[in-house]
Amino acid sequence: MIKKLLSYLAVILGIVFVVIAVIYWLNPAGSLPPYFPGYVTGSTVVHFKHGLGSLILGIALFIFAWFKSGSKSSN
Repeated sequence: MIKKLLSYLAVILGIVFVVIAVIYWLNPAGSLPPYFPGYVTGSTVVHFKHGLGSLILGIALFIFAWFKSGSKSSN
């Protein structure tokens, strides 16, 4: 039961981090929500590295969920 819950939570968080990565790549720093790291009023810089970090974290969470959801082998 705990393994399933962890898998579902990891997938949900993975989706959230991938969406955050897209937000970082499509919006300049001045257009980000004020609670995002890297927000600077009036800035036109796109925070590519913030988006890349978020994408890597999202993919890592998907991989974690994949390994947690697998069945135990009998070997």
